[in-house]
Amino acid sequence: MWMWEWIGGPGASERVALITDGARIGLADFARASAFAGRLEELRDRCVLLATADQLSAALALLELDGVVRRLVLCPPDLAAAHLPAVIAEAGAEICVHTAAPAAKSPATALPAVPVQSALQPMPLQRRASHATEWILLTSGTSGPPKLVVHTLASLTSAFAPRHAAGHAAAGHASGLAPEPASHTAPAPVWSTFYDIRRYGGLQILLRALAGGTLAIDSSHGALPEMLARAAAAGVTHVTGTASHWRAVLMSGAAGRITPQYVRLSGEIADQGILDALHAAYPQARIAHAFASTEAGVAFEVQDGHAGFPAAWVEAAEAPGGVAQLRIVDGTLRVRSAGAAARYLGSSGASLLDADGFVDTADRVELREGRYHFLGRSGGIINVGGLKVHPEEVEAVINAHPWVRLSRVRSRRSPITGSLVAAEVVRAEQGVGAVPSDGELSAQLLERCRGQLAAHKVPAVVQFVPSLPVSAAGKLVRSDA
Repeated sequence: MWMWEWIGGPGASERVALITDGARIGLADFARASAFAGRLEELRDRCVLLATADQLSAALALLELDGVVRRLVLCPPDLAAAHLPAVIAEAGAEICVHTAAPAAKSPATALPAVPVQSALQPMPLQRRASHATEWILLTSGTSGPPKLVVHTLASLTSAFAPRHAAGHAAAGHASGLAPEPASHTAPAPVWSTFYDIRRYGGLQILLRALAGGTLAIDSSHGALPEMLARAAAAGVTHVTGTASHWRAVLMSGAAGRITPQYVRLSGEIADQGILDALHAAYPQARIAHAFASTEAGVAFEVQDGHAGFPAAWVEAAEAPGGVAQLRIVDGTLRVRSAGAAARYLGSSGASLLDADGFVDTADRVELREGRYHFLGRSGGIINVGGLKVHPEEVEAVINAHPWVRLSRVRSRRSPITGSLVAAEVVRAEQGVGAVPSDGELSAQLLERCRGQLAAHKVPAVVQFVPSLPVSAAGKLVRSDA
């Protein structure tokens, strides 16, 4: 399977499009136009480093390069310059594709370069495949150099039902992963995402849109209220992002500018507080949270309005809310799926799959009343006098308070216990009842923590802050104090 075989079929070109800044680029346009200005064949059979300055040119390049290049390395915009030489070497990159714009800076590499435009240029074309292209995605690399993860178009699209079925039935409909139209007569979904399409989460949304809808790409990097206004103008119906993205939307005062039919969270733990807040903000929408990772692929989606996932999904032939098999080993979630990556690329020596074909996600879970709840990453534990604390577990308790919008729990050095738990809290603009003072709210939060958590998990310090940092990937930035 290659891109043009996958997205082709009766009626596909009339339904699929990318829209940005009021312009619409339909799939049909690619039959007689290209973003490479006649230079696409220079890239055939090569290992290509895709390092564009904007998402639209990246999307156009991806559409044309699959099946043409031997290997395609997607560089996210936040890739540290210090890591770029290692990425090039590990991937064996031979040529760079960058944005063809006077103001755009091409990456500082010694590679020959071919520009890609942010628009299509009419020209005669005969598209053909010569490779089963390897798609190389980078992990976030928050604790060091990113790992290079090998995917194929088949693994990246495994969560979608075949779009060539009669009526272009909902991609992912059987698994509950994507509430697409039930027939070709229903309006096609208009997707929008806070993720960058050069990372796994954003790439999934681009491919879902190509499976039978439209993707609205915001390339302006403007303020959040303006971004939401543009999404509304584009008629966006399906929106995805991390819990931090959605908290920012709720804090912006502009959440009402969009009226989505479908809201999804992934990439971070979706605690009950954010789920309830989104239900209140968008009562007309289906609110869902999904588990997916660059290595494991899409595992499942939960649509029942509750944090965590049913214990019955573990060790089942297939999770009812997903397309994967789940296993818990030593308190850590493992996933086996056709959407998992094939391997890591390069000399890291890290193994991706265990002997049974499962990916160890390093996400720790705990069984409570017939449901598994996420605690946090295995590597993010705070050690308080030899006792373990998952920051996300404490944050979930704090975030459930009606006068809290967001919190971050981190360690503080202690001469007695080595570390203690400290919480930074962003107050909500609106809540329930009278507005509490900082002192009153701090006391209420500590009382709530003492009632729901073990003593060593209760914060020793509560600090109120105006905001908390979020990474380019949309995740709460976590670092030692």
